[in-house]
Amino acid sequence: VQQSLYDRAQERQEDNTRIVDDYDEFREVIGRGGFAWAHWDGTPETEARIQDETSATIRLIPFDRNEHEEGTDMLTDEPSKGRVLFAQAY
Repeated sequence: VQQSLYDRAQERQEDNTRIVDDYDEFREVIGRGGFAWAHWDGTPETEARIQDETSATIRLIPFDRNEHEEGTDMLTDEPSKGRVLFAQAY
């Protein structure tokens, strides 16, 4: 029973997690209650603005994110060292 519950929860999480590159797509994914891997510029100001506008907060900053793709923040276009995971609290 426990394994079945775990497997269903993991499948639901995987089905609702998206990699996003722009703020409109981010808002759409978060609005559906999903998880979004998005570039973040690392500033508390940007994090606060995203939270104010979408109620989403950072759920995971990978330890090795500097080793992965660099890009630009979806909101500010400032440099990003990698993606972080955003989601809303329920």
